[in-house]
Amino acid sequence: MTDTIPPPPLPDHLSIDPRSPHHVAAVFAHDIGIRFNGKERMDVEEYCISEGWIKVPAGKTLDRKGRPLLIKLKGRVEAFYR
Repeated sequence: MTDTIPPPPLPDHLSIDPRSPHHVAAVFAHDIGIRFNGKERMDVEEYCISEGWIKVPAGKTLDRKGRPLLIKLKGRVEAFYR
């Protein structure tokens, strides 16, 4: 008996940072993929589908609190479950 729980719908705005108001822990129980301008990205920290942007780390640069410094890239964003 394999009871598979269907994944929750992907939100329009999602962040991997647990301190963010856009963090949804139930979504991260499943493997998520992000396609940006037709290419799959593995380094996305936050996205918004309706506004068409993603946030990715800017190299190895850290902010003063030790978190990666993020840059916003604009384009076509698609989120999906793998």
